[in-house]
Amino acid sequence: MASLWGGRFEKDMDDIVKKYNASIFFDQRMYNEDIDGSIAHVTMLGKQGIVSNEEKDQIIAGLEEIRKEIAEGKILFTVEDEDIHMGIESRLIDKIGDMGKKLHTSRSRNDQCQVDIRLYLRKEIYEILNSLCYLESVILEKAEKYEDKITVGFTHLQHAQPITIGFVFMAYFQMFKRDMERLTDTLERLNYNPLGACALAGTTMPIDRHLTSELLSFTAPTENAMDTVSDRDYSLEFLSDASISMMHLSRWAEEFAWWNSSEFSYIAIDDSFCTGSSIMPQKKNPDMAELIRGKVGRVYGDLMQLLTVMKGTPLAYNKDFQEDKESLFDAIDTWKATIDIFAKMLDKTEFRMDQIEKQLGKGFLNATDIAEHFAKQGIPFREAHAIVGHMVKACEKKGCDLEDLTDEELQAI
Repeated sequence: MASLWGGRFEKDMDDIVKKYNASIFFDQRMYNEDIDGSIAHVTMLGKQGIVSNEEKDQIIAGLEEIRKEIAEGKILFTVEDEDIHMGIESRLIDKIGDMGKKLHTSRSRNDQCQVDIRLYLRKEIYEILNSLCYLESVILEKAEKYEDKITVGFTHLQHAQPITIGFVFMAYFQMFKRDMERLTDTLERLNYNPLGACALAGTTMPIDRHLTSELLSFTAPTENAMDTVSDRDYSLEFLSDASISMMHLSRWAEEFAWWNSSEFSYIAIDDSFCTGSSIMPQKKNPDMAELIRGKVGRVYGDLMQLLTVMKGTPLAYNKDFQEDKESLFDAIDTWKATIDIFAKMLDKTEFRMDQIEKQLGKGFLNATDIAEHFAKQGIPFREAHAIVGHMVKACEKKGCDLEDLTDEELQAI
């Protein structure tokens, strides 16, 4: 198949180069966005008189037919298609003839690619925000259920102070709330229209970028064509958001793993989120919690991959930028799945209060409260802190709790 860009070439690409160059096998997931962008573009061309209304209507009808055929699995892309943009345009030309060749007027694959990614990422951000919202709802339900159930609070993995389980849940609620805020900020910054930037310098044709912005629900057109075609900040920002959120999920997954251990036995994770051992029949392993901890590394890697791609690229477009999609798609898929798995696991996990209560008498959890009690009586806090420290030392020597010290021992301290 002859390439749509091959007019000045005498030789076709080597087969190994075609395969190395092609992105169709991963970017075809954006076919809806590519068609939406093309329909908006040709609608604008029609309004501006760059194509006739009849040509516009036939191009849109052809694109909708192609959309339907892709959805029904009737179109199978190959390495010859190169990418989703060429794959759809070449089929449009096959379907409606030379009229289809007018679609690419006042457009480059450089700005077309940017439209597709922004539209696709915008859609996925909405879905991830919904998933995070569901996770937050599960957290709130659990926090209410355990709002008055006392557990051990830790610092440095040492018993620190008594807290409620609901309080623990609401700490994580705040983390995911910030994740949603970051993602909403990213959405605001990416929602600008690249169409019309073309290759790097815009076009001499009388296009209307405000119309395509309106048709595609973008806030406004981007302001500098060179920046537009070489910008991947929004993808980097999204990957940063994903990495931070995955870190939050990993932190809680870590707590699940040790809460589930025999030494703690604080929680009972539903069987549907655990696996067994191939040799030890008694095992019930918290594999989903452990796998979540592992998955965070791949999302970190996605961020580092794109940062590395971008660090040495001059203005404007470079082929390096084709490497922006696989890491982005991987992070989207991994983050979405992880949120959904964690929310369901959390919903089906119960706390074993009988086991937790056995731990409440250990580690002098009420020491800080006693020091603050002394401070309320007018004793300087540093002196109160030292007094309670001596009390703890006395208890360790005697092998008792703070409340077991006698009046004589307290007077001596």
